Amino acid sequence: MSENRKDPVQPADAEARHLARGLITAARFGALGVIDPETGFPFVSRIALGATPEGGLCTLVSGLSAHSRALRADPRVSLLVGEPGPKGDPLAHPRLTLLAMAAALPRTAALCDRWLSDHPKAKLYIDLPDFFFVGFSLRAGALNGGFGRAFRLAPADLT
Repeated sequence: MSENRKDPVQPADAEARHLARGLITAARFGALGVIDPETGFPFVSRIALGATPEGGLCTLVSGLSAHSRALRADPRVSLLVGEPGPKGDPLAHPRLTLLAMAAALPRTAALCDRWLSDHPKAKLYIDLPDFFFVGFSLRAGALNGGFGRAFRLAPADLT
């Protein structure tokens, strides 16, 4: 017996691109998935997210954190953005999984200023010597726009 199921994941359309870009732009935090170099298992942590002055996606991390050690060993990451709304089933709200490559960013006054404008409490630690910025080069996305609305996104769909 053969199964001729239609793939429920659709290619991106204008509405999916708009929703994905909105989730990225609104994200002030997200879940970062890395590969733990000691165990080989996925490791997920919550991180702050923001935009670079050029509009790219970045984070500020401590060099002492488990995820920064993992990033040094393997720059492949997954990011999850999009939060449940205040009502209803959390799985009915849109969320976006991003596949990306991570790389340290040069610390510039413009980047620090931009970060602090979105994350003012980071003033407490942004200048500590172990903190550094990491940029994400987006490679693909998987958008779950709610029940029955799943889309594959290419890098061009996300910027």
